[in-house]
Amino acid sequence: MTSPRPTVVVTGLGATTPLGGTAEETWQAALAGRSGAGPLDASWVEDYQLPVTFAAQLATPVTEVLKKVETKRLDPFAQYALVAAREAWANAGAPEVEPERLASSVGTGIGGVQTLLTAWESLRTKGARRVYPLSIPMLMPNSAAGTVSLEFGARAGAHTLVSACSSGAESIAYGLHLIREGLADVVIAGGSEASIHPLPIAGFTQMQALSTRNDSPETASRPYDTDRDGFLLGEGGAILVLESEEHAKARGANIIATLAGAGVSADSHHIAAPEPEGAGAARAMVDAVRDAGATAKDLSHINAHATSTPVGDVAEVAAVRRAFGADADHMAISGTKSMTGHLLGAAGALEAVFAAQSVRDRKAPPTINIENLDPAVDLDIVRDTPRDLPEGDLLVLDNSFGFGGHNVALAFGSY
Repeated sequence: MTSPRPTVVVTGLGATTPLGGTAEETWQAALAGRSGAGPLDASWVEDYQLPVTFAAQLATPVTEVLKKVETKRLDPFAQYALVAAREAWANAGAPEVEPERLASSVGTGIGGVQTLLTAWESLRTKGARRVYPLSIPMLMPNSAAGTVSLEFGARAGAHTLVSACSSGAESIAYGLHLIREGLADVVIAGGSEASIHPLPIAGFTQMQALSTRNDSPETASRPYDTDRDGFLLGEGGAILVLESEEHAKARGANIIATLAGAGVSADSHHIAAPEPEGAGAARAMVDAVRDAGATAKDLSHINAHATSTPVGDVAEVAAVRRAFGADADHMAISGTKSMTGHLLGAAGALEAVFAAQSVRDRKAPPTINIENLDPAVDLDIVRDTPRDLPEGDLLVLDNSFGFGGHNVALAFGSY
């Protein structure tokens, strides 16, 4: 006879994003329908004659909250993870846990791209002896997870999942697995990304993935609108403290929500395009709800991936309908990238923070910038203002998909 698997709960939230320097600032700005987008003022915008001249940059520079030595020794994506993790840990009440029972799981899509390109430029123009000695540990994709592990003494593993724009969500799913399998009592899990740099902007533009609304950055990200033309690049970090219910209750922790289930799948279809029928994405959603011990009728709200690309949004709508059929009619759908931009490897983690806050406050955040709803979108989109979620037991979903065909869905429930 096997023991029942542990219930996993969320006890801490942290984030630094284009909407705010904390998780709560970010949440309140999202509920207010505020855009984090604006023009880039970096000199390289003109130097490289970039066709896209705007992005969603951090609302609070990390230089205001980190020590100078920390900004010198960490790539920006690891800095963002550290800021978010410190907030989440404090929000959780700084749990006492044996180091061997504490893990970090922090994903990224691109990692230390800024350090990599800076080091290459130093080598190319000044020679090998001028390359910064910490360049390698700074540019490693696992440096955010390693930094968080060092900060809190986590010795049950420092894990890094790299699955493009689903990295943050998949890292949280992995944290769920670690606790359920009895490998950790507490996991600091999430994602981080700092890719606002000429190369990623040029690359995404060449793929025709970015919006080119240079004259109106705040309206550029418009999921489900007929005139959507691509996503808005954002940056930031988001972290959740996951904990076994037994450990959290023993220390009297404030439980925000349960991480009730997760579903992970792959399209195996195309390196950059979603499978148009949504079969893989639907499978991840169905698996997450089933893993939560629930059915589609229990699901009230989905924080959708909803990047604002012409193809991606419709494919996700097809996937939701394929997964839940007529039950999808009673689900409130939010596209929060309309306000935050697309944080790539941090996106799924930030939207997981939103999902936990939706459960806590019983609010579905709005989707802004929809002027003409795409007739192909036959779901109940929350537009312009937040919506109250129903009383009673609540279950919400966070969807994340990534280049390479990665699909991740996380199910959060009320506690």
